[in-house]
Amino acid sequence: MKIYACDSTAKTASVTLCEDEILLAQYTQNNGNTHSETLLPMTETMLRAMNTDTDEIDIFACSAGPGSFTGVRIGAATVKGLAFGKGKVCIGVSTLDALARNLLDDIDKIICPVMDARRGQLYTATFRSHSGKLERITPDRAISYPEFEQDVIALGEKVWLCGDGYSLVKRLLPEGTSHDTPEMLRYQSAYSVARSALDEYRNGIRTTDADLRPVYLRLSQAERERLASEGKTTEN
Repeated sequence: MKIYACDSTAKTASVTLCEDEILLAQYTQNNGNTHSETLLPMTETMLRAMNTDTDEIDIFACSAGPGSFTGVRIGAATVKGLAFGKGKVCIGVSTLDALARNLLDDIDKIICPVMDARRGQLYTATFRSHSGKLERITPDRAISYPEFEQDVIALGEKVWLCGDGYSLVKRLLPEGTSHDTPEMLRYQSAYSVARSALDEYRNGIRTTDADLRPVYLRLSQAERERLASEGKTTEN
């Protein structure tokens, strides 16, 4: 079963082609938030190199959020466009779930993906890697740095961090509360998105391009400004 997956939820843009769990190709750039200009050309280059077209793909997947509002929308729109009218399965996965899979192996450990949500907050969730499987401990959340630090200390064991908030959080956490994650495992990987999507598919998820929706954990700046102009308030 061929899977196309992409991630454009942060600075890193990544696309991949897999045959079930087998990685066939991956193209990743970490050069800024220009995903509207790069994601489709990256996809076309990868598929052409693999002598594959979109009609041969069985599952289209993307990171559906949280993340950059624009980046999340670009990823979802790309998948919806590639799959449009094909009647194929389209699966949006949690960006944080996919990030955690960068560190998934047979070693029992706690994984905390962290993304810079700006305004003093992080997008984060907590997972446990156990016997090659990923167990979710908390839901995806937007929380403050102090709240995250308290959560990590309460866990009572060193955690593994990944995501674009890695360097920031690593500096803020008390010494001895987190491991040093290798550079190549810290950032968005479309292959991890594909693995998340395959698990969803095997668990019975059968959404289509029409069903695929971005997932936001808080309001965008434009929405906050609109509410403010209307005299309304929001906690986020």
